[in-house]
Amino acid sequence: MASGLQLSRDELLAAYRRMRTIREFEEAVHAEFSAGNIPGFVHLYAGEEASGVGICMHLDDRDAIASTHRGHGHCIAKGCDIDGMMHEIFGRKDGLCGGKGGSMHIADLSKGMLGANGIVGAGGPLACGAALTAKTLKTGGVAVAFYGDGASNQGAILECYNLAKIWNLPVVFVVEDNGYAESTASSWSVAGSQVKRAEGFGIPAREVNGHDFFEVYEASSEAIEKARAGGGPSLLHVKLNRYYGHFEGDAQTYRAPGEADRIRESMDALDGFRQRVIEASLLKPEELDAADRSIKTDVEHAVATAKKAPMPTEADLMTNVYASY
Repeated sequence: MASGLQLSRDELLAAYRRMRTIREFEEAVHAEFSAGNIPGFVHLYAGEEASGVGICMHLDDRDAIASTHRGHGHCIAKGCDIDGMMHEIFGRKDGLCGGKGGSMHIADLSKGMLGANGIVGAGGPLACGAALTAKTLKTGGVAVAFYGDGASNQGAILECYNLAKIWNLPVVFVVEDNGYAESTASSWSVAGSQVKRAEGFGIPAREVNGHDFFEVYEASSEAIEKARAGGGPSLLHVKLNRYYGHFEGDAQTYRAPGEADRIRESMDALDGFRQRVIEASLLKPEELDAADRSIKTDVEHAVATAKKAPMPTEADLMTNVYASY
């Protein structure tokens, strides 16, 4: 099992840059949506960065991930281009999906990002399909299904557990439990332990602190290595918190006053990462500060170019709608 603290300086800096990019990207999208510049629905991943990055650092272009409606962080963690992402979120022609998918259906198959999805729990079957393909073609690929605590109640997810175990698929199920199934606390909406649910299907599972990059990195290393070696499925129950509402515009009356601010102050993933690597003399504060500045510039550039980019035309309307074989 790989230890996060045994990563090289370059790997640690890359992990931090990827998490910081997600945070800056989401903060920018929050501001632009609030200003009325982004169409459609938006669900932000801010606060959950250590989960996506800690897991996707073990993946390459052979591997596939299936996301949720909260997909920006998964896209960035899997290596998708932030300019193409921002264009897509603004509905522009040069977006990753031609401006047709927007935030809730953003995808990049060249990176193994099978797409964000507006259907709760729909990523599970997609990931199992990708895992079956990898197993059949003997590519050595692994699929990861990200979904929320609320989606774990969907029958499709439970069927995926069953099929993944029976077919010994190279898939890792990742329950990103941010404490709320939309606006209902997980303790009310999800009966029973996620770990025990998986174990009931014969799938090994463990709970992970999703605010701790190093814990996520190590736990997912074990699960992904097992899947890649033919050992079958695993499940990670990642406990974390989102900093914004379920969707942009959510009044969040179900949350305690100041709840998100207290979480930011006490257990922020980026702050915790900085503290660990600085105390261990693995990275210098000035290196991390320089990364912060360059990433902020990159995200500002993505927003500025997306705002000026052309919209899809009438001629684009029927392109990439029907598949032909």
